[in-house]
Amino acid sequence: MLSLLPFGFLFLGVLVFGTLFSISSLHWLGIWAGLEMNLIGFVPILVYQKKISESESAVKYFIMQAIGSGLLIFASLAGFGLEFSWGLWDAGVLDNILGMGSLVLVVMSLILKMGAFPLHYWFPATMAGLSWISCMVLVTWQKVAPIFLVSSFFSMYKVYWLGLLLGVFGAGSSVVGGIGGVNQTQVRALLAYSSIGHLGWILFSVMYSELALVVYFFIYVLISVGMFLALWYLDKKDMLNTKNVGQNYVYSVLIILVLLMSMGGLPPLVGFISKLMVIMSSVGYMFSLVLVFLIVGSLISLFYYLSLFFSLYFSADLFSFYFNKFLGMNMLGSLVFLFNLFGIFLLFLILCVYI
Repeated sequence: MLSLLPFGFLFLGVLVFGTLFSISSLHWLGIWAGLEMNLIGFVPILVYQKKISESESAVKYFIMQAIGSGLLIFASLAGFGLEFSWGLWDAGVLDNILGMGSLVLVVMSLILKMGAFPLHYWFPATMAGLSWISCMVLVTWQKVAPIFLVSSFFSMYKVYWLGLLLGVFGAGSSVVGGIGGVNQTQVRALLAYSSIGHLGWILFSVMYSELALVVYFFIYVLISVGMFLALWYLDKKDMLNTKNVGQNYVYSVLIILVLLMSMGGLPPLVGFISKLMVIMSSVGYMFSLVLVFLIVGSLISLFYYLSLFFSLYFSADLFSFYFNKFLGMNMLGSLVFLFNLFGIFLLFLILCVYI
């Protein structure tokens, strides 16, 4: 966990500043420097507790990010050979093979940095050894720069083959995120595959709607922050080791259960709304067939969400506890509970229809 001493806030500030500097830069060197500042700010947070598992994960993370940064600077150098400028390329650069290859390398470097398919292999192994707070930062804030840089490049160039590339990466991420998490018994690795699956939806939404992209990512961040904070409070390490957890941390387990179902995209929870917006924004357009793979991946992911759900729910006889609590509510409390459950769903559904 991050230290509350001044140097901890310094590293956190460097982390945030690097991301903002990268996504606001119109210069290849600025983009690269921002990503490097973000890396420099995040690595000390990973190794602060000096545990062997965290140090190992930090080394893995540093190596993969360094490879991604190397690919990015190599691609920008190739573009520099075409335009003799460090500024972002004009669309005319993509008319030749070297320009197309440079853009592919840029996208692949960002895919590697965010841990999406097909360069996802390092992500579960890295996340498995980190603390809950480091995991939360890794699956939320560390995705901001790569995702919105990919979105910016697609908005700038809008070429057919780039959309096809993002569609393949999105479909592959969703399927891999579903299949990879099925046999996982370690919660951190399971949530890592869950993050890969959600990245598939995010990459697919890049092609059709910036609004859907922002809403999906915002909802994903909210759910992930709540999930990891609850798990940090619960301090669980293994999804099978759930004996007597609910008797001591009843409300934390309840939060985890609701967030698991929301992350799985079950209606009427808010996680369903983000997927609905992506589906509605892409139906009838090119590459909409990719939705089949996204939905299949989400259904497979739902299997291990439900597995974790039931292992937590029934391990400590939580059914009788929650049922008695709910019956103990007065009529007004019950109505407020139902309104909170369905109100967000109805509000977002109206927004989806009229947007």
